[in-house]
Amino acid sequence: MSERNFQTDHIDRAIIKALQKNGRESYKNIAKELDVSDGTVRLRVEKMIKNDYLKISASVDPLYFENCIMAQIGINLEAPANKEVMEQISRFKGVQSVNNVTGRYDLVIEVFVDSRKELRQFLVEDLATISGVSGTESFVFLETINKWAEISD
Repeated sequence: MSERNFQTDHIDRAIIKALQKNGRESYKNIAKELDVSDGTVRLRVEKMIKNDYLKISASVDPLYFENCIMAQIGINLEAPANKEVMEQISRFKGVQSVNNVTGRYDLVIEVFVDSRKELRQFLVEDLATISGVSGTESFVFLETINKWAEISD
């Protein structure tokens, strides 16, 4: 991971908190709440986005629809995890995140798919194209609290 020089302060964090409550909140309203100008809010949001610190997006409850499946998958690799393998996995449909972790797995990923068929496709066909995968273990979410996901193409 590259070194990052971007630093935040209490105003940046307050802006983020306001956007977490409502990602569509106007900069003018946020500025009024924080007693700063709306230009300050706009510039700070733009700077945080440019520095890959902040992403504003729409998310859905992954278990809202009956047939959708959210799962965490632990992956064991023959060699240590590297960025190339992580990026290859991240491009598969439904992948929400790819995490290089400590513990019994080399990677832990989250997927959000529309059906058991799509989960099977991911586990059996997509992951088979990644060289060095020696094993997986899947954890399908049955219920969640405060879990949100992005819809795939």
